[in-house]
Amino acid sequence: MRSYVVEPMQYGRLYLVGDAAHIVPRTGAKGMKLAIADVYVLSDAIAEYFKSGKTQALESYSDRCLKRVWRSEHFSWWMTSMLPRFAGNDLFQQRLQLSQLDYVTSSEAAATQSGRELHRLSAGVGI
Repeated sequence: MRSYVVEPMQYGRLYLVGDAAHIVPRTGAKGMKLAIADVYVLSDAIAEYFKSGKTQALESYSDRCLKRVWRSEHFSWWMTSMLPRFAGNDLFQQRLQLSQLDYVTSSEAAATQSGRELHRLSAGVGI
């Protein structure tokens, strides 16, 4: 389960979107949504440039996208560290995973926080 982020997501007039800019593990289920959000932000910036000649949105493209990308990377890392069984894990690490999973699924505070985070990321908030 590999993660990767290119920073910045642009080099001169070359703009990276989706998997060319970031890879997110499947456990977070965020890859396609991130790619669509990148295209949305970049297309608005390109449209602004051709309508007005202003480059501010193009220049801020990478910074805008990376905020969302890193939140999604963190979420996917968290899910990856909690859900699958890893061959090299000792009993202590397995118990930590079970404790985290139990907390997320049974604690009202954790469920509320996790639910808010899931909703925010799923809705694409921050585009």
